[in-house]
Amino acid sequence: MSRSWDTIKRIARLAVVLLAAVLLLQRSVLEPGDKIEQVRAFTRQIEFDYAAWALDALWVKLEQIGLGAADYVAEENQPQIVLEYLDLLVRIQRAEGYLDDYYADPYLIDPETASLLLRRDIAELYVQREQQAPLAESILQNQLGAVVADLGLTIGGQPIPPVLYHITPLPLALIVSPRDVIRQDADVSLHPDIAVDQRTALEEQIDQSLDVSSLIVNIGGVGLYPTMVMQTSNINWLAEVVSHEWTHNILTLRPLGVSYYASSELRTMNETAANISGKEIGAAIIARFYPQFVPPPPADPAAPASSASTASATPGTDSEPPPFNFRAAMHETRVTADELLAADKIEEAEAYMDARRLVFWENGYRIRKLNQAYFAFHGAYADVPGGAAGEDPVGAAVRELRVQSPSLAAFLNKMSWFWTFEQLQAAVVKDK
Repeated sequence: MSRSWDTIKRIARLAVVLLAAVLLLQRSVLEPGDKIEQVRAFTRQIEFDYAAWALDALWVKLEQIGLGAADYVAEENQPQIVLEYLDLLVRIQRAEGYLDDYYADPYLIDPETASLLLRRDIAELYVQREQQAPLAESILQNQLGAVVADLGLTIGGQPIPPVLYHITPLPLALIVSPRDVIRQDADVSLHPDIAVDQRTALEEQIDQSLDVSSLIVNIGGVGLYPTMVMQTSNINWLAEVVSHEWTHNILTLRPLGVSYYASSELRTMNETAANISGKEIGAAIIARFYPQFVPPPPADPAAPASSASTASATPGTDSEPPPFNFRAAMHETRVTADELLAADKIEEAEAYMDARRLVFWENGYRIRKLNQAYFAFHGAYADVPGGAAGEDPVGAAVRELRVQSPSLAAFLNKMSWFWTFEQLQAAVVKDK
C-alpha cells in the first residue's frame, strides 16, 4: 500500500512539474526592445539556447521524479550522499588543476603524453559525477522543500513550483548600460566557453559601435525551470544559490517576477528579495541537515582590543593599517561615479572608475573591468547596505520591508505582489 501511495505521489508531482514548466518557460524568452536588438546584432551566433537546455534538463528531472530514488534513502543518510558528491567535485577540480599545470609548464615538451594517466582518471571521475549527481540533486531538492514547508512557503505542504535545479556550466551574461547613467539596458546570455580575450574584443566592439558601456560577467545561477546552478563543492554556497533561484521561480508566478525587466528598480527589487530569501532558506537548510557547516558568528566589531594590541598601536609607530574594506570602497566608488555622471562628466567618471579598479586589484580583488555596466549588474543585489548599489534607495526599501515583516513568508507574500517601486515605498511607509 505504501509503495502504491508513493507512486501516486510521484505521478502527482510529475503533473505539477509539467504545469509549472509550461508556465515558467513562457517567461524564459522575453520580447526584446530596440536596445537589445542592437546588441544582439553582435551576439546572435554565440547566444545560449535556453529552450534546448531547459527541455533536456526537464527530461532529466522527470526521470528522477519517476524513479523516486531519493525517497528510498533513509533521511539520516541523505546528507552524507550529498557531501560525498561534493567531495567528488573537489577531486575533479583538483585533477583539472593538475592537468592545467601540465599544459602550462614551459619545460614540458609533450604534455599530452605526460598527462595520459591523469586524463584517464579525470574521465573516470566525470563518469562518477554523472552517476552521483542526479541522486544528490534530488536529495537537496527534497531538503529545500522540507525547509520551505517549515517556513510557511508552501501550498498544501508542497512547494509551488516544485523545487528543481540542475548543476551545469552556466551561460555568460553580456550586460549593457548607457554611458551617461548607470542602468541595465540589455542582458544577453552567451555560450559559457567564450575565452577572456574574445569577451574583451566583443565588449570593445559593442562599446565603440553603440556608444555604450558593456561587460561580460560570470553568474552563479539562472532562475529558469529547472533552475541552473554553477558547479561548486561548497555546501553553504550551493544551498543559498539553489534557494535564491527557487525564489525567482515563485516570484515569476506573481507580478514582481513578471515585471522583472520592466525597470531597473523592479530588477533590483527581484534580486534583493531573492538574495534575502536565498540566504535565509539556505542557512535553514544548513542548520537542519548539515549542522557541522553552520558558520561561526561574525566577530563583534565593537569588542575592545586587548591591552597588548592597544599598546602596539601607538601613534607614530609602524602599526598595521586598517584592513581593506571591499564593500565600503565599492560603495564610495559607485557614489562618486554617480555624481560625476549626474554632472555630465562622462569621461571623468570612466577614468575615475578605471583608476579605482587598480585600487581593488592591488588589494587582491581581480576585477577585469570597472565601468557603468559593472555597477548596473552588481548594484541590483542590494540585500546588504553599501557595495555596488551606492545610494540607490530600492535595496534599502526592500531591506526595510523585511525588517518590518514578521516572517520570511510574510515578506515574500507582500513583495511578490508589487509591480512598481512606488508600491514598495508606500508599503514601507505604511508599516512604520
